[in-house]
Amino acid sequence: MNPRHVRLMLVLGAFLAGVVLCLSVVVLVRGLILRPDGPSVAAIGGPFQLVNQDEHAVTDQDMRGKPFLVFFGFTHCPEICPTALFEMSQILRGLGPDADRVRALFITVDPERDTPKVLKDYLSNFDPHLSGLTGDPESIAAVAKGYRVIYRKVPLEHGDYTMDHTALVYLMDKQGRFVSPFSLKRTTEASVAELRKHL
Repeated sequence: MNPRHVRLMLVLGAFLAGVVLCLSVVVLVRGLILRPDGPSVAAIGGPFQLVNQDEHAVTDQDMRGKPFLVFFGFTHCPEICPTALFEMSQILRGLGPDADRVRALFITVDPERDTPKVLKDYLSNFDPHLSGLTGDPESIAAVAKGYRVIYRKVPLEHGDYTMDHTALVYLMDKQGRFVSPFSLKRTTEASVAELRKHL
């Protein structure tokens, strides 16, 4: 075979391999599972069993029938978490009576400090439709993995610590399936209008 043709085939093969690799990475990063019997669905979410601020058990099945927002954080968070919860509260208030038709979850990544009582005190500063969820470290790790949330303890001076964590708001549909990240970087009115589409 002509050396030029061999080179051309090698280049073409390397290009096609690169395309396949890039597509695989995109699919992995976006968390998509291709289903032969229907459209692709996002592999975000899944079963969980935690406890809310009133010490009542809450599972993913309790979320069925209403769209819901999910945010992972912790009560000792200095800025990002209270800001996100304040903005979520504004959206819930903007929904008016329709706020009863959605759910909003604040799941702690710091179960060591965030007991139900601590969550209850903390959430008293925000809209009452917000539910705080905690659990043992294993349960928190499992739900965080399901939502692809990364978090870690960061030591501070004098034995204290803070938490680094993924700071996304997840929009889930009435069946508990991931819809998309829910942007808080827009007007309350725009966020309310977006959420109403899923009621």
